[in-house]
Amino acid sequence: MASSATPGRSPAEAYAASKRRAARPRLTDFISVLSFELDPFQRQACEALEDGHGVLVCAPTGAGKTVVGEFAVHLALGKGGKCFYTTPIKALSNQKFADLTARYGADKVGLLTGDSSINGDAPIVVMTTEVLRNMLYAGSSALHNLAFVVMDEIHYLADRFRGAVWEEVILHLPESVKVVGLSATVSNAEEFGEWLVEVRGDTTVVVDEHRPVPLWQHMLLGGRVVDLFADDGADEARINPQLLRRAEEMGRHHVPFSHGRGPRASRARDSGPRFRPPSRVDVVSRLEQAGLLPAIDFVFSRAGCEAAVTQCVRAGMRLTAPEDVDVIRGIIDERTKDLPEGDLMVLGYWEWREALERGIASHHAGLLPAFKETVEELFVRGLVKVVFATETLALGINMPARTVVLEKLVKYNGEAHVDLTPGEYTQLTGRAGRRGIDIEGHAVVVWQPGIDPKQVGGLASTRTYPLRSSFRPGYNMAVNLVQQLGAQAAREMLEQSFAQFQADRSVVGLARRIERGKEALAGYAESMTCHLGDFAEYAELRRKLTDREKALSRQNSASRRAAAAESLEKLRKGDVIAVPSGRRSGIAVVIDPGLDPLGEPRPFVLTEDRWAGTLSVADFPAPVVALGRMRLPKNVDWRSPRIRRDLANGLRDTGIRPPHREGRRGKGDVHDDAELATLRRAMRAHPCHGCDDREAHARWAERYHRLLAETERVERQVASTTHSLARAFDRIRSLLRERGYLASDGDGVTPNGSRLARLYSESDLLAAECLRQGVWESLTTPELAAVVSSLVFEARRDGPMDPRLPTPEVATAMQETMRLWSSIEDDERRHKLDRTRQPDTGFAWPVYRWARGESLEKVLTAAETNGQEISAGDFVRWCRQVIDLLDQLKEVVGRSEPVGATAAEAVKALRRGVVAMGTL
Repeated sequence: MASSATPGRSPAEAYAASKRRAARPRLTDFISVLSFELDPFQRQACEALEDGHGVLVCAPTGAGKTVVGEFAVHLALGKGGKCFYTTPIKALSNQKFADLTARYGADKVGLLTGDSSINGDAPIVVMTTEVLRNMLYAGSSALHNLAFVVMDEIHYLADRFRGAVWEEVILHLPESVKVVGLSATVSNAEEFGEWLVEVRGDTTVVVDEHRPVPLWQHMLLGGRVVDLFADDGADEARINPQLLRRAEEMGRHHVPFSHGRGPRASRARDSGPRFRPPSRVDVVSRLEQAGLLPAIDFVFSRAGCEAAVTQCVRAGMRLTAPEDVDVIRGIIDERTKDLPEGDLMVLGYWEWREALERGIASHHAGLLPAFKETVEELFVRGLVKVVFATETLALGINMPARTVVLEKLVKYNGEAHVDLTPGEYTQLTGRAGRRGIDIEGHAVVVWQPGIDPKQVGGLASTRTYPLRSSFRPGYNMAVNLVQQLGAQAAREMLEQSFAQFQADRSVVGLARRIERGKEALAGYAESMTCHLGDFAEYAELRRKLTDREKALSRQNSASRRAAAAESLEKLRKGDVIAVPSGRRSGIAVVIDPGLDPLGEPRPFVLTEDRWAGTLSVADFPAPVVALGRMRLPKNVDWRSPRIRRDLANGLRDTGIRPPHREGRRGKGDVHDDAELATLRRAMRAHPCHGCDDREAHARWAERYHRLLAETERVERQVASTTHSLARAFDRIRSLLRERGYLASDGDGVTPNGSRLARLYSESDLLAAECLRQGVWESLTTPELAAVVSSLVFEARRDGPMDPRLPTPEVATAMQETMRLWSSIEDDERRHKLDRTRQPDTGFAWPVYRWARGESLEKVLTAAETNGQEISAGDFVRWCRQVIDLLDQLKEVVGRSEPVGATAAEAVKALRRGVVAMGTL
């Protein structure tokens, strides 16, 4: 008689599985329509959900965490409740909306992002996290009957710009709502889970570090793909000795590749043969030969991504079969059918299309949304074989590849070039290996001088990347909390944040350090005891002597800086000067003196090496003098390579050379200082000065002083950490009370405060002040768009001079806006608060032209002509952010008011063409 048990299972196991299925009928129902078996971590999380717990799931990229979120949707529908599925980015929201619509039907699924509003009353709504935060503050009726909130990429709460929103949502959700947190692997999942238990109640933490597709690590070195780790069966991963030898050998024979000129580049050229990294064409060809396509090549530069695609196309590379091309063309046509015909040329449409037909694409934030979505679909379908991308591709979008390539281990974070962290490395390489398609994934780091295989091995094997809260109260949050809870309850709620939870935990360890420090101080004091006198007193004299010498040195530096600043103020356009040191050393001509009545001068110069840029006092250790003059045209178009070349040639033709640098001796030499002489006499006269063990005692005294300073610092840290968020909240309340947004007792919200509570912007208080003082009331539709853009736009790089403004009215309104910003900043400084970002008018002209009805080609071309080059994708993104703030102004003020009516007109004027594509 045949057994009814599943093959490979004992009867006891089959009985247990049957019992488990009966105990959780909804999970059994959910699994019945899946085409795969659940992994143990997925099953554990789903069972916890059906048992009525919240869950936090931490698992590697591609492990299948979203299945748990989809089961929450299934549970909500089965109970007749609602489920909100939140994501950090609109692209991920759109992707999830498409997935859930395909499964449950269009009538059951809605989408709410800053751009789209589809079926918002559906039982399943996909939304960005900010949308849910705004609904919670507004007390939206859509929250009725909400059973589950899935927070995809919940580790985003560590993001320093937007992370606070995740904590606001977690803290404000009704108690009846179960939170389903889906996170990348973090090393403090248990700590995060403990906090969730504290603020949300019963929460099951499920951690799985197993990758469903194994990941192999390699380096591309000298045209060969070499394994990073030795395959010797050892328990601990060991760097491949062959790779170490090869990297050391190549490092000895090459210097870093440089396009530069001047003394620094010359020294590099003289010290050995230059290393030229393999071209992108070579990298892709090597991957194709090794069967490692499709691949994502992370370049960390938009321009680098576009240049890589151009290189591959010009080299004649084709990665697609003839039958693929027709399918690719069909998808492109469908995705871009709404693009205006007249915009195709300026969008680079034909070049982009040709690259896609060859199986090559780029993906970055500057790409038009329609282009980006087309690339994503083609890549997922295996029709695009290589994508050159910036790190934005690693944020949640489902675009797995067989191989991930990292060209560098350094990226620009918006402020500086910084090394990749182990967490970022894991997030990026986590894209490698497609579940159900590849049996293994591959991560390839391109070697260049300065990259140590041991450093790569450290990044690849480190498993300690903790989640750190970035939560801090802001103006909008403060008025909303006071409005909903009152000041005292709001303070208590802030004390419940993950940021305060982590801060309070750190205090326990700090208190132990203080205790140990005080014990050690007693021992140090005993060790420095001298039989001749009070050695602590003698040590204090020595320390004062050292401090005075340092102070005199600083005074000399300050006086030199002041003299250099004074000399820079005398420079005029056309002066030829010598830049004494640094990367730009040599002769330079002043194009713009860069005089600033409120700060130090920052001359804009062009060097004989054709570099054009801004210098500061820091570039001149001594006063600068004009060595001669050059005749310059009235308007110098320094952005033109031809003009730069001609000016550099003219500069060299003057025959002026840098003068010989002499040693410097500052004023107020240490030998002339009376206080210093007095301290030296007192030290020599002290009894302990004659002790034979003086230097031994002094070493103990120095240790004592260092430890005392460290202990006092830790004590201050403990004092500032305890209740730190509540104290910051009190300082914000104090400022808002002074400005009339909170009642005089700080426990009620004024009408102006109610307006501020509905403004969700980085510059929320500045926008509220501009409305309160009526500085935007007389503006036309394009003018309002131009001025409002300054509150959302942030230039990616500093320009040498302020952009021109479209009209005198815009200039006047901006002047008033800047006056208000300066006033707010003064108050923030006084209250010791984070500063509101200075308005940036870099987008005023482009958005003004667009609101006036000009074509995309004219807008982008005019921007480029004015030195404000902007990509189509950036243009659309910034326009949508301006629209978002204008929409808020319209709702806050009302259409009956001048600003509200103009804002409504501006939204209509901006929401057209490529800006309107993909929005409803």
